[in-house]
Amino acid sequence: MRDTTRDATHTHDTTHAMAMSRLIADSANNNIVILLLVYTLVPLPLALLELRASAKLTSPYKLQPQLRLSPAAFLRCYWATARVLLLTVGALQLVSYPAVKMAGIRTGLPLPSAGETVSQLALYFLVEDYLGYWIHRLLHTKWGYTMIHHVHHEFTAPIGFVAPYAHWAEVLILGFPAFAGPAMVPCHMTTFLLWFVIRHIEAIDTHSGFDFPFNPTKFIPFYGGAKFHDYHHRVGRRSQSNFASVFTFCDYLYGTDKGYRYHKASLAKD
Repeated sequence: MRDTTRDATHTHDTTHAMAMSRLIADSANNNIVILLLVYTLVPLPLALLELRASAKLTSPYKLQPQLRLSPAAFLRCYWATARVLLLTVGALQLVSYPAVKMAGIRTGLPLPSAGETVSQLALYFLVEDYLGYWIHRLLHTKWGYTMIHHVHHEFTAPIGFVAPYAHWAEVLILGFPAFAGPAMVPCHMTTFLLWFVIRHIEAIDTHSGFDFPFNPTKFIPFYGGAKFHDYHHRVGRRSQSNFASVFTFCDYLYGTDKGYRYHKASLAKD
């Protein structure tokens, strides 16, 4: 006699799995919405702090306290970046889902374990940091800077909204090292989306213009942070230092942190 209860349970599980897969796939198709939400909300608290709080309150933590942007500059940065993200990432969204499926990124159940997710994210950060380091150095060649990278350096005292503020070509170019890790070691779609959200939050942190003593990223080994990247923006076009986007070891290994170390030594003497 047929076990209808077991059949019903199996049907329910199958339907649930298909619904979950569809939900995850839909999230991938809406990655531009997720990106814009992160870009809008994450930098907002520090933006309001800089715009509304007194200089006396923020100066101890502001890396370049002598430079304070106007509300108009904040809005110009935000709208210009949102427009570029919509044009670039929005256009790529048309092919993003087929591309990640071709790379072997899965959407079905079971979901990845915490250990698998963390180990893959760590690998993606290392791959992106290494490849991004060399691409960033190329963008600081005469041609790369003049034609593309100068846009990002319009803000010598960065704010969180500056993180993706760039020429449209740079946004596309820097997508390569970000996607390289998942292409090399395919993951689940939830890990893939989490990777881009965390990477974007990290970029906002390094461009925040603030160095708080209680920032939990200070416990991450070799993490550059806002202080490390702020120096790169401060020097601007002449900068041949601090090219890595996340960690400090590439700049140390290839000798491109000498200017920054000299700067820190000079501040220590003062």
